[in-house]
Amino acid sequence: MSSASPLPTSPDAQSNLHQGSLAILTLGAIGVVYGDIGTSPLYAFREALAQTGADGISRLEILGVLSLALWALIVVVTLKYVAFLSRMDNNGEGGVLSLMALAQRATGTRWPVVLLLGATGAALFYGDAIITPALSVLSAVEGLRTIPGFEAMTEPALLGLSLGILTVLFLAQSKGTAGVASLFGPICLVWFAVLAALGVWHVLQAPQILAAFNPLHAMTFLTTNGVTGLFVLGAVFLTVTGAEALIADMGHFGRKPIQLGWLSLVWPALSLNYLGQGAMALKALSDAQAAGHLLANADWFFLMAPEALRAPLVVLATMATVIASQAVITGAYSLTHQAIALGLLPRLTIRQTSAHQIGQIYLPVVNWFLFAGVVVLVFAFRSSSAMAAAYGIAVTGTMVVTTCLAFVIAWKHWGWNRVWAATLIAPFLALDLFFFGANMLRVTEGGWVPLAVAGVMGIVIFTWLKGRRAAMALAADQGADMDEIAQVLAQRLPTRIEGTAVFLTQDLDVAPAALLHNLKHNKALHRLSILLKVETTTKPWIAPQDRLAITQVDANFVRVQLRYGYLDKIDVPSDLARGEGLLDRPGGTSFFVGRNAIRFAARPTLPRWMTVIYMALHRNAADPTAWFAIPPNRVVELGSQIEL
Repeated sequence: MSSASPLPTSPDAQSNLHQGSLAILTLGAIGVVYGDIGTSPLYAFREALAQTGADGISRLEILGVLSLALWALIVVVTLKYVAFLSRMDNNGEGGVLSLMALAQRATGTRWPVVLLLGATGAALFYGDAIITPALSVLSAVEGLRTIPGFEAMTEPALLGLSLGILTVLFLAQSKGTAGVASLFGPICLVWFAVLAALGVWHVLQAPQILAAFNPLHAMTFLTTNGVTGLFVLGAVFLTVTGAEALIADMGHFGRKPIQLGWLSLVWPALSLNYLGQGAMALKALSDAQAAGHLLANADWFFLMAPEALRAPLVVLATMATVIASQAVITGAYSLTHQAIALGLLPRLTIRQTSAHQIGQIYLPVVNWFLFAGVVVLVFAFRSSSAMAAAYGIAVTGTMVVTTCLAFVIAWKHWGWNRVWAATLIAPFLALDLFFFGANMLRVTEGGWVPLAVAGVMGIVIFTWLKGRRAAMALAADQGADMDEIAQVLAQRLPTRIEGTAVFLTQDLDVAPAALLHNLKHNKALHRLSILLKVETTTKPWIAPQDRLAITQVDANFVRVQLRYGYLDKIDVPSDLARGEGLLDRPGGTSFFVGRNAIRFAARPTLPRWMTVIYMALHRNAADPTAWFAIPPNRVVELGSQIEL
């Protein structure tokens, strides 16, 4: 499941971070990047084996399922993400929206399919972000039933405890995680060490399980089990959920620490643990056959530990799942921030939770949207096994999107021959589509949940893009040419007042509505009027000295363009002050902002349902002056109406 770390603080802070020791960065990556995929052993092998257990479980089925899991880690994570996709970075940044931005820059933003892929990947992520906390925490808490004396723990008690942990987690988001984030790495380091140790212990008891590394077991299983094999394949995909985080968090830790963490610790630990679970299943099968019974599926992970150590293991697993959930929640904040900057979503209220780390952010709307979804899932599915069916569709969909964007980047950005790029990408895309198709078989079992969430978010993104373009086009059609207004005012100057007026606009060639309203009602013109357009580019960072572009219209007006990267912290007053003579005039500076009210037109530009949604999004968008870091006591708001 894709996740992301908090946004990097700035180019300078990011550079300093990457200059830190490789060991420290690798430890940080282990605590953030691998939290999700690292908790997959709690349920992945159990759920995959459960798809074969209707008439008992055989040795070949154990080896086949395990072989599929091991080779999924090798091909999907190690080859595709670690070896290939980690090299596709947008100035050091990764993730589906960063890949979209890089592909847009490579194609000159002329390909609508690139925007569609990026929006689809973003929409699918929110489905992931709701399921991950619910499934991971619930699966850890269910381990209590493997502890002697707790076997009869009731379902309401498990649900209540899980919901309590999740409630505390989401309530804590507004306080920020900077104070405890330093513990994530060490806790996850212990977690992976425990995974490996448990695995080795059981592999030594049944070393024949190493035969699962033979891919023939995987191929034989798929070819001999028909539709059941596809259901198993969909469950096996749970072993690689979280692989997207390897590229999503590159900007925070760098490529080498992420690769080193996977190759030296995470991959071996996961492989050993899955082998250990398979070895335990083989030993249980031998015991069952000796007693003349069929082998039933079990909670293999927690049963790996001796009874005396299961309680500490449940506590450790719960901490690991909370860390995994935290990574996905902060990933949702990060993705939303990027989506807003790239124009896919309206501005939302963003709060800083750390005075020292700009990347520590909190979005109340996103937080409570996720929490509401988590609560609904916990009570609707009531067990991790029931919820697992809903887990893979959104993840596989995101992987398909990522692979398609990778083809565009290899072809257009890297300059590869189209045929060679397709030849390399095709096997990965075929595998992603195969996994996606296998997960689609489980739509009726709960797979519809992430699709429904993604559908809602897709409608929101599509409506915002469509409505915003329609509103801008209408404003341009109804507006007055700025050069003509400047000429008229130069010939017949109104009353002049001291100071500088900054008019925020989205089109520098059209006179801002706020300027026209000011002239109409106040009948005055400042000594200098700045027409300011703030633009977000497809680059993650733009150096402060390169952001400002100034064009003189005449003695009264100046066109100014401020360009930011989609991960830059926006501070309009500070960046305008870099322009000599812009804000240092007598009389101070006032910022004029147009507040547009959306109304229904007699001849609609958009379908009525779309206009209703766009009106709601526009009305509830955060104050743009806060987004631009403009002091409230310097803002003058003037309203106008746009009919769609």
